[in-house]
Amino acid sequence: MDWLKRAVSKASKGELTSMLQTEQLKSNIILSAIETGVVVIDERQTIQLLNAAAAKMTGWNADEATGVDYKLVFRLVDEKNQPYDQTKDPFALALAQGQSTRDNAAILVPRAGDSLPINIIVSPLVDEHSQHTMGVVGVFSDVAEQRREERQRAEFISTASHEMRTPVAAIEGYLALAMNDKVASIDLKARDYLEKAHSSTQHLGKLFQDLLTSAKAEDGRLSNHPAVVEFNSFTQQLSDDLRFSAEKKGLQVEYISGISSHADATGGSSKVVQPFYYVYVDPDRLREVITNLFDNAVKYTETGKISLGVTGNEQVVQFFIRDTGPGIPAADLPHLFQKFYRVDNSATRTIGGTGLGLFICRKIVEIYSGRIWVESTPGQGTTFYINLPRISNQKASELQAIAASSTKLPDISSPASLL
Repeated sequence: MDWLKRAVSKASKGELTSMLQTEQLKSNIILSAIETGVVVIDERQTIQLLNAAAAKMTGWNADEATGVDYKLVFRLVDEKNQPYDQTKDPFALALAQGQSTRDNAAILVPRAGDSLPINIIVSPLVDEHSQHTMGVVGVFSDVAEQRREERQRAEFISTASHEMRTPVAAIEGYLALAMNDKVASIDLKARDYLEKAHSSTQHLGKLFQDLLTSAKAEDGRLSNHPAVVEFNSFTQQLSDDLRFSAEKKGLQVEYISGISSHADATGGSSKVVQPFYYVYVDPDRLREVITNLFDNAVKYTETGKISLGVTGNEQVVQFFIRDTGPGIPAADLPHLFQKFYRVDNSATRTIGGTGLGLFICRKIVEIYSGRIWVESTPGQGTTFYINLPRISNQKASELQAIAASSTKLPDISSPASLL
């Protein structure tokens, strides 16, 4: 746009009018030609521009939609057909936070016709001088065919993995029997072969299990039984259970609480005040995520320590796990949570893995409207973070009372409703 600013500064009034009209014509031609939907919404949440593709997908004529509250035109729901609230609506989030928002799971309910799966990116329009958000521009596309193909792939993987697990488990069992001294007598060379075959079979079984879990996570079939969990005590107990594998390798394990102790006036130490960090999650699924992260930290750390900790504020509970391993190159960080992605170095080539663990972790965390990410510096170690919505002490007590009375716990469509 710099060239346009310079041209405008040199143009006469007549030339300027002609130039702007020409640029407007070019913009209209481009917006009308592209198949991607584009909408511009002002700070009053009313639509100011709707291109032809957006009009077709929403079922609204561009002239009708202009000046209308965007929520009447863009009715978004999730895969369970639950309407988006302010905490999930990408337009509302971009307007409120002044930051770009992406949603790859939204479903658009048009004025007429069938619902439409879409991918949407909403970016704020910020005044350069005041830094005030004047509105947002949303760019979205129809991904119905893409999601249909993804479901078909997931169904195939799920079926194949389920069918293959049985014969692999049988092979693993027979190999274990063959190596049992009470069942069979074999020489050392044969035992070496059998142990290698048994190890490979175990790896294959783990791969099939991870494939099955990832397929279920993608299409929403992953079993989920949420309950109130006090995150501080939960992770502290879990770290005690996990520390053996780290200490066996010579690594130290430390647990860091959300609030540390404070020295009193006499030089002594006051009692540590442990805050209650309540979350509403399936404890078994959460244990699966933390165990996976801990095992990775142990596998890739040769010396030093592994630190686990919990902190948070009124809205969020944050868990972290930090190691003193070799670190991860910056180029690999954005891809770590993708399916089958593994960092290509000497360590990963000698340490087995399916490339699905972190993908499954991300999917589980996202079930509870959480976020998982990683920060790392080569040579200085790696830290994984998990943010989960925090529920108040009062809400935690209410949910525990419901559970105690054997009444069905509420399904969370929006964790914000629990605060």
